[in-house]
Amino acid sequence: MRHALGRAQSLLALTGIILLAILISPSASDGSRIFLQPGNLTDILRQISLIGIISLAMTFVILTGGIDLSVGSILALSTTLTAMALTRAGSSASYTGQIARAIAFAVAAAALAGAANGAVVATVRIQPFVVTLASMIGVRGLAKWLSHNENIDIGFGRDVAAQFASVFREKAIVIGAYACAAAVFWVLLARTVFGRHVRAIGDNETAAEYAGLPIRRTKVWVYSLSGLLAGVAGVLYTAENHQGNPNAGVAYELDAIAAVVIGGTRLSGGKGSISGTIVGTLIMGVLTNMLRLNNVDSNVEMMIKAVIIVLAVAVQRADS
Repeated sequence: MRHALGRAQSLLALTGIILLAILISPSASDGSRIFLQPGNLTDILRQISLIGIISLAMTFVILTGGIDLSVGSILALSTTLTAMALTRAGSSASYTGQIARAIAFAVAAAALAGAANGAVVATVRIQPFVVTLASMIGVRGLAKWLSHNENIDIGFGRDVAAQFASVFREKAIVIGAYACAAAVFWVLLARTVFGRHVRAIGDNETAAEYAGLPIRRTKVWVYSLSGLLAGVAGVLYTAENHQGNPNAGVAYELDAIAAVVIGGTRLSGGKGSISGTIVGTLIMGVLTNMLRLNNVDSNVEMMIKAVIIVLAVAVQRADS
């Protein structure tokens, strides 16, 4: 009941922000509201997609009572590896296989980094905050070392890297990737035994251990999925920005955590949903778009977001 109430509050907040955005949105030359134009609405979906993808797996992490501060750095590693693999591929009449191998390599490396986080959290029993903080620093250093601390640019010609960027930067691909990931992770959490294990561990890990649930294996999988989706976001980042950037993804973990919390997932674990996280991500996206359409200073934008995050946590505490 409380979980449903939290989700309803998130939906109400999203509806209110959308109505406010419509009311204060500047008008276009034809008199229509810029916010409601199809191009702007799809821009919002595209802009939230990378954080949205990361937030889906972050929901699982937080549901277990954990946290993952390394997703931004893992994204940077993924984008670096993707660009390195593609730029070394050169020109080829058959580039599909090379693109597929580059993507698979980057995403697999990202998933492996996540699995390492999960293995340490589950077996050594160090706090997830400490483990993923160390990983955030170390993985970022690895990305910078591999790229010699330089961006790896992708051109606009007809080589493999350019063909990759031209395809994977399209709105339909980026938004479609987010939609597919959301559907898969919703099913995983709401309709599988694994999802029930995730909730049980976050709700009461001691009881879950006495019940014989595979706590260690579940945690390793949860952090592996977090790394995997950060890797997918890194691949899309590479195409969108035409470069592999070892400095990419800074503070992405904070945006992802904010989206999950605003969506009603309890930071202590056990309670939350993918649908709530999607709503939380949309709230952040619509708010950002509304403020930027009205030329609000970016510093003011950050302060407003900070207030919203605090209010979201306060509402959770009031409902608990």
